[in-house]
Amino acid sequence: MKEEGGSQPPPAPPKGGNSGRRKKEEVEIFTLFPSFHLPLSPSPSNRLVIAGVDEVGRGALFGPVVAAACILPDEVLDELVTSGVRDSKQLSATARSRLAIKIRAVAVDCQIGAASVREIDRLNILQASLLAMKRAILKLNVTPDLCLVDGNQRIPNLAIEQETMIKGDARSIQIAAASIVAKVWRDELIMRLAVKYPEYDLTNNKGYGTAKHKLALENCGVSVFHRLSFSPCRKS
Repeated sequence: MKEEGGSQPPPAPPKGGNSGRRKKEEVEIFTLFPSFHLPLSPSPSNRLVIAGVDEVGRGALFGPVVAAACILPDEVLDELVTSGVRDSKQLSATARSRLAIKIRAVAVDCQIGAASVREIDRLNILQASLLAMKRAILKLNVTPDLCLVDGNQRIPNLAIEQETMIKGDARSIQIAAASIVAKVWRDELIMRLAVKYPEYDLTNNKGYGTAKHKLALENCGVSVFHRLSFSPCRKS
């Protein structure tokens, strides 16, 4: 499904739900903001190929949950640490953007996966997050020998060895890199959607439930990108 054109934001939807319009207007986010594609660097066959996997947007009220899977050459790991790669939540937006460019430039492979708002509402946010991570892994052009997954939940039905890692974005450079790439990708997507939905202050809150965002939900109702399974959206 593709986003309908038009530079003017649509009128505020009525309160109480708009499932028909949600089905009609929900866009395929990869059409709106396609994933990047990277040239592949050869990896020595005797080395373990490790992918770091992380997701962002799990607690937001608006927009998809997004994951990244990153495979990094061993020889750049120290350089990335020196450059400041760490948990994306500890970095400024400017630093994240700079580091995401660097990570994408040196990665063996790096891909984005996402789960839509409708999938979040149907599956629940945990399962949708795991689905987004699985999609990111399956899009990799280089099949990893091992996936380091942030958190304590294994990805279901993944035919690749995986290891969960609590606070992995603070313990693994591969997971930290994935967290940065996913955060930058999702934030840029939300910034594009903010043009169409200015009433929710998305430019500042990136879809999270700030006081201004919740007030807009009360006054304007929900958009097609709001997660109706989240209580602040159900109340609007």
